[in-house]
This record gives sequence, structure tokens and C-alpha cells, in this order.
Amino acid sequence: MQPEEYFNFHLSVNKKRYEALRAFFVDKHPANEVANAYGYTLSSFYSLIKEFRQFLKADSAEDFFFKESVLGRKPGKEGDLKDLIISLRKMNYSAEEIVGIVNSKSYEVSYGFVYKMLHADGFARLPRRSVTDKVRLEKPPMKASEAVRLEWKEEKFHSSHTGLFAFLPVIHQYGIHKLIERSGYPFTRCIDKLQSILCFLALKLSGVKRYSHDDLWCMDRGMGLFAGLNVLPKTAWFSSYSSRVDTQMNLSFLKDLHHEWCSRGLLSDTSNLDFTTIPYWGEADHLENNWSGKRGKALSSMLAVLAQDPDSGIIDYGNCNVKHSNESAVVLEYLDFYKSSPEGGDTLKYLVFDSKFTNYQNLSELDEQQIKFITIRRRGEKMLDEIAHISTWKNIRVESGGLKKRSLKVCEQTVSLPGYKDKTGKAKNIRQIVITGHGKEKPAVMLTNDFDLPSANVVRKYSRRWLVEKEISGQIEFFHLNRVSSSMVIKVDFDLVMSILAHNLYRLFALSLDRYHHMSDERIYKKFIVNNGDIPIEQDKIRIDLKKKRELPQLIELAKSSESLKYPWLDNKKIIFNSSASS
Repeated sequence: MQPEEYFNFHLSVNKKRYEALRAFFVDKHPANEVANAYGYTLSSFYSLIKEFRQFLKADSAEDFFFKESVLGRKPGKEGDLKDLIISLRKMNYSAEEIVGIVNSKSYEVSYGFVYKMLHADGFARLPRRSVTDKVRLEKPPMKASEAVRLEWKEEKFHSSHTGLFAFLPVIHQYGIHKLIERSGYPFTRCIDKLQSILCFLALKLSGVKRYSHDDLWCMDRGMGLFAGLNVLPKTAWFSSYSSRVDTQMNLSFLKDLHHEWCSRGLLSDTSNLDFTTIPYWGEADHLENNWSGKRGKALSSMLAVLAQDPDSGIIDYGNCNVKHSNESAVVLEYLDFYKSSPEGGDTLKYLVFDSKFTNYQNLSELDEQQIKFITIRRRGEKMLDEIAHISTWKNIRVESGGLKKRSLKVCEQTVSLPGYKDKTGKAKNIRQIVITGHGKEKPAVMLTNDFDLPSANVVRKYSRRWLVEKEISGQIEFFHLNRVSSSMVIKVDFDLVMSILAHNLYRLFALSLDRYHHMSDERIYKKFIVNNGDIPIEQDKIRIDLKKKRELPQLIELAKSSESLKYPWLDNKKIIFNSSASS
């Protein structure tokens, strides 16, 4: 190309714009002639003239056409990345949290890379922070990505919740994902029904506390992958989703779960029932006052009932719409719920509950339906005076915790109760067992319609009812059922069902581990689930590289039995658990 030819060609956009504007402003050619000469439409050339005038008015230091070259090494992504990491540490974020935040964007960094960069820059180890300190953290200088379905490609990222994937084989083996897909729960255009419920489970199972500062779990790629998404949605989505769930959806889903537990033999012949109070912290004129033993006073609250199997620990039923007017009838409602399953019709033999759970008339109804019950009788001064004059005590040995036994004194009696009658209205007798020597100042009085079961077995069966109280405490604390400081407004009945499902997944996971089935959900979480590491997504599988922990070999051995499973919501890929070389 000759020099004069070069100036007649306009291959460069900036060069063409320069020549066209020069012809208009300097050479004073009409706009329509310049537009035809340089290949513009008249309207687009007028837009170019307007843009150039606005640039001159802004008085920018840069040139509109030509950019000056800067001498020296060009600033790359590493410089921007270092500035971001240091700014996050100055905001008191830990190295683990920094990795999750940075990896939610286009960067790919490891914990070691962040730690070495901070150490080289003179930062000491971050001191242990309290829960209050974490809540007061400033928000990261970047927004979490919008939750969308994952585009399956080969990639690798770091996650602070890699242990969460240990529940995927449990969900698949027990068909929980199929029950969710058949349920009546809503879905959105971007997130389907299964992914929506898995988003709630990801938060429940990972022990994330629902404080107002929620940007960190919104940025963890691993938690999003659990549900087949890039990241989990933000709090507004969770609140909006729960508002579309009604009571019938929850009840229908619990019935499907109940059918699954019965068909797999996870429910014994006994069910423990108890109430719990869930305080309400808004305008509570529409709610009743219920006694909260944890707070030692009556509160405006919702009264919920839970039913738990004493052998497997499975919570089979939950309902938070209990009112004072139907409180005594809850036991009959649960009986109807249990018998709704074909497998569960004749399985249930015993119901165990405390003295305030129902009235004597409903005890008669249970006896008519051939359901055995064990409960505690309320003790008045007259009854205590009668017990003080008992002389015919019998010593029994009862199993207690740690494979030990303890000695108790019991006295069996046959008594009648007001309202405890048969269909003809005739008073019926009931078995009463008075217990002392159990470490309490006042004796305990048990009532049962089972006259054949030995008294030691009756005492042992009732003592296991206290397990459901322990599980209720775990629901409130670990699964943040009563998280007052939460910014995530979730309907209580739906939140209760999600907590029940998360608890049952922990129980099923614990039952598959030798010598760990007796541990609480929180202890299982701390021993096996709390972990971080890298997650490489490959063509036909997803690898979970877990950091070294004392209980990790047992988790890896358990996971080997499910390596052949394929997960439909994860592009039919397999999950392979590995132990990384670092701790």
C-alpha cells in the first residue's frame, strides 16, 4: 500500500470517525455529504456529532480518538486482585471468607494463595471473632451474582461448604428429590421446584446463621452447586418464595415423607409427641400467648407440635397452627395423619406425651382405637399426701444412659379418671405407676392403658420421650428456627417443614455411620460436614476435594458406596469425594 492509499482507506473505526468529523467541522462539508462519503446514515452521523460535542464539554484528559501509551509494566488482574484481597482483610474478613468472595467473580484463587499474599504484605492471623463481630462486618465491595441455572462446563473453584455434598447420596438413595418434584411446592421461571427446595436445604444443612449479613453465603459457589445453580439466591428470593407456600402444600409433603419412612421401616411402633413455642416478634395481636419454658414466661407466639420416632430419631410430623381451642385434639389429628399411609395404618402401637398434651376424654378415644399411651398425671396436694402414705413399694432396675442401670421404687395402682369412659359412658380403669427415687423431690405419676407391659419398660419408654425435647432445642438453635435477628422473613410453617427435612437428613446420614448414630445434628455437623476445599467440575463427574480431618477417612469410605449414583439436577454427573493433601 502506498502512503496516499493509506489515508484513503478507513479500516479503523477511530480513523474513519476522525476523518468524518474533520470534514464536517474543519472543511465545512454538509452533514449528508460526509455521511454518504464515509458510510454513515444521516441519523448515526448526527449522533456521532452529538457524542463528540459532549466529550469536549466534559473536558476529559483523554483524547477522543487517540490514546496515549503508558510506559512501564501494564497493570494486570493480579494487581487488582491484590488490592481487593487487602481491602477485604482490612474489613476483618478471614482468608476463607475472602476466597469465597473472590471466587464468586472471574478470579480463581485458593486459600494458600490468599494466605501467602496477606502474610507477605505483613498481615497477622485474624483473631477469633465473636458472632456479634461477624454481624457488624461491612458489606464486601462487590455484589453477589444473580442466581441462575449452572452452565455446565469444565471449571474449578473453591468452597467453604464442601462437606455439604455428603448429603447428596442420602437425598438420592431415599428418593427425596423425587418427592420434592412430585410435591405441590411452587417454582419460578429461572429456578425449578427441586432447585428451590435444595436452596433452603443448603442453608439449613450447612448451619448458616440467618443474620442480616448474608452476602457471604450468596457468593459461595459450592452452596449454589448443591442446588444446581451458580450461587444461592439472595434473601429477598427466599422470603418471596415462602410467601407462595400454603399449609396444604406442607401437609401433603409431610405425608409423602411419612410414606417413605414407613416403607423403609424407619418408624417403630412408638411415637413421642411434644409442643414447642415459637415466639413471634412483630405485631402479634392475632396470636395467642403460650408458655415458653426457655424464656420462663408466656409470649405472643405460635404453638407447634412435633412427633419423633425414639429409635431412628426421625421427626415424622410437625404443625405450627395449633390453637388453644384445638390443643387437646392434636393427638387425634396426628393419629389421622399417621393412618393416612397404607404402611402406617397398623404400625403405630404407642403414643408417649406429657400431662398437658391432651385431656382424659381423648385418652378414652385413643383406647377405643386400640392405641396404647403413656403419659404423666398432674400431681395435686391431695395426691401427694396419698403417695406419702404408700407402704407397698417395689424395687425395679431401669436401663439408663451409657449401658448402665439405676434402681427406682414403684407402686402400681388401678384408678379411674374423670372423663375416661367407654362408649356407653361407663367409667374405665387405668393403670397408674407411682415412681420415686429418680432424683426428683416429688414423685412422678405415670398413666397408661397397657396393663401387660412391665413397669420397668413403661418407665424406660417414657424416659425416651425427653429425646424429642432435646431435638426441639436442636431445631431452634442449630436449624435457626427461631432466629430473631434474621433478615430473611420465612413463613413459620414452611420453615418448620424445611427444618424437619434437614434434621431427618442428618439422622439418615448418622444412621449410615458406625458408632455415630446417637450424636446430635450439631455434633455430626462439626465432625463431618464442616470442611472446605476445591471442587473441579469435569465432563462426567464432580470431584469434591475435602481438606484433611480426623473423621474424613470414614466419610470417604462411606462415599465410595455411592460413587455410581448420577444426580439429575447436576447434569447427571457423579460425585467423587477425595482427600486433598492439605489441612
